[in-house]
Amino acid sequence: MKHIKFYQAFIGLFTLITLSFAAFGFTNKFGLDGYEIYLNNKLILKQYVNQPVSLRVLKLDKANESDELRIKYTHCRMKGPGTGRSLTLQDEKGNTLKKWAFADASDFAMTIPVKELQQLEKKNGNHELSLHYASRELPNGEMLAMLR
Repeated sequence: MKHIKFYQAFIGLFTLITLSFAAFGFTNKFGLDGYEIYLNNKLILKQYVNQPVSLRVLKLDKANESDELRIKYTHCRMKGPGTGRSLTLQDEKGNTLKKWAFADASDFAMTIPVKELQQLEKKNGNHELSLHYASRELPNGEMLAMLR
């Protein structure tokens, strides 16, 4: 009698494990979107979207007008750049001050002249400015960094 109960428990456990592998084997892979921000070729910020906003601050006061800011945003499910990508500079109320659109490409980098950002900072010195990313894969967008 004990032999039959052990056999039934073993079959039940084996069935549960098999069903678990089957159920979770076909789900999407979960991960985090991430991005890197470069001043010319120097990495100045690397983040994943779950990190606190307070750590996402760009200080461009020592940058030259001829410098370029390059942003590489990687979508977790695609392991690559998005489509219909854009970057926007917004004030604390969510008003868009400037929008840059980028073509679909295999190149991750989206480039913005630092001169444009510095001019917008001077014009809107009494506002908190933030840089946002959006794409077809992320239509609501993601705040990348605050500008100080």
